[in-house]
Amino acid sequence: MQLKLSVLDQTPIRRGSTAVEALQESVALARLADKLGYTRYWLSEHHNITTLAGAAPEVLIARLAAETKHIRFGSGGIMLPNHSTLKVAENFRLLEALYPGRIDLGIGRAPGGDRLTASLLNPSNTFDPQEYLTQIIDLKAFLSEDARPDTVHEKVKAIPRVETIPDLWMLTSSGESAYLAAHFGMSLSFAQFINPVGGPEAVAAYRKLFKGDGSQTPRASVSIFAFCGDTEEKAAQVQAVMDYRLLSIERGKVDEAPSYEAIKDYAYSREEWARVQYNRMRMITGTPDVVKEKITKLAEQFGVDEVMIATFADHHEDRLRSYTLLAEQFSLVPAPEAIMR
Repeated sequence: MQLKLSVLDQTPIRRGSTAVEALQESVALARLADKLGYTRYWLSEHHNITTLAGAAPEVLIARLAAETKHIRFGSGGIMLPNHSTLKVAENFRLLEALYPGRIDLGIGRAPGGDRLTASLLNPSNTFDPQEYLTQIIDLKAFLSEDARPDTVHEKVKAIPRVETIPDLWMLTSSGESAYLAAHFGMSLSFAQFINPVGGPEAVAAYRKLFKGDGSQTPRASVSIFAFCGDTEEKAAQVQAVMDYRLLSIERGKVDEAPSYEAIKDYAYSREEWARVQYNRMRMITGTPDVVKEKITKLAEQFGVDEVMIATFADHHEDRLRSYTLLAEQFSLVPAPEAIMR
């Protein structure tokens, strides 16, 4: 089985850089991923976090898809309770009209930040799980033009009207939404980079309980932090920064972006080191052969044929190099234009 690789871009603003530069780096990464043969490129939604630039995946998708020819683009994800369901449907119908057959709509229910910010994004958001279920039902109806009697869908249509619809994906980190994905016949992506426990079991339950309409089959992927370095030293430095940064995020310091030099001599307490070891299950780092072996094993554990990679690095060139090394290791098929050059 040929393993597919995809990109999860959280649009990180590197230490000493700016949001403008971070977005241009996303443009460069999208172009590279398209040439190297990555399957899809997803953009995350975050709010009130100054070290990330991606507050509006739908805007970035429109920009990046225009720079590429083959790779699929999508949201990883749109945090549905933050938005009007009709507006999400119209945004992604418009994207599908612009780039037919290349758009994914991945949805989640986390706030993508804090609850205060989420309440400002959508003042009608009550954080009631039942409302999320209603939004999913409405979203599918808007996208498929299911004009059910005695519902708003008899009178209101999401525009523009197009022949195809985006691929629908459900995101999960707890595993609970795997049951929703199965019930609604959606594809599933498990966020190992958020929660390293229970993923294979969630995917197995999803496949067992999947309810499609005959044309749909269960499809799943797993996403993880990963960095591939030319040397063990480079990989170890990136891992050290990730160790520290993930621990800082868990302490509420989401905007901290330290350098390796600043944290290399940090002395972890016993409790902190235990947490570092746990968090290392959320990431894969190493030289190309090591990373390939670990990613392959991860895919086998989940029983999936696609792994989505989120990469952070102090230097833009290191990030691009990591994705290039991975493409070479997994023998991804480059875009035709890249082969001709």
